[in-house]
Amino acid sequence: MADIEEARKQFQRIDADGDGLITAAEFKSALAQAGDWNVTETVAEAIIGSRDLNGDKVLSFDEFWTYLNK
Repeated sequence: MADIEEARKQFQRIDADGDGLITAAEFKSALAQAGDWNVTETVAEAIIGSRDLNGDKVLSFDEFWTYLNK
């Protein structure tokens, strides 16, 4: 099981605009900042889509947390 406080910090780092949701663009940007420049917008959308439980094409913290605990 992941540490929820660390997960919140990670989520907030990725959520660049602070709206409580991670978009594909924010996810792609976070990966690029971490050194993974090969992720395209399409790949980021697919990754978000695979973790998006309610189909709104963004990740809430709850969805992020659920994924971390799989």
